[in-house]
Amino acid sequence: MSQQDSVPFIARCTKTGERIEASTANDVVEFYRRRRRLTGGDVAWVFADHPAVTQAPDDGGLSPVLAALDEYFERGIPVGIVAAATSKQGWTVGETLDTLSELRMAGALWEPRDDHLRPV
Repeated sequence: MSQQDSVPFIARCTKTGERIEASTANDVVEFYRRRRRLTGGDVAWVFADHPAVTQAPDDGGLSPVLAALDEYFERGIPVGIVAAATSKQGWTVGETLDTLSELRMAGALWEPRDDHLRPV
């Protein structure tokens, strides 16, 4: 069994190279938040194995990703899943979270529960 078979989410700090192997995508977001505080680094996805990520669009920016994921999650899209899906377009976790924050402040997203989003 390969490492990617045993854990669904793997990411690494772009500054230090430290890796996380996580059971949820939101664990990777928490890793990013710690890395940002400690080192100022961002986090890039190495591997994300989730059906919603696989089905998310490979291009077009954040809007089509959110639309596709919203159909998959009834109680809000985990921000980690959004970040994993946008990594297919070359985005880091930090870039995704910054853009999500801008959309929330503009009223385009709401947060039905912590670290889960829904388009308005």
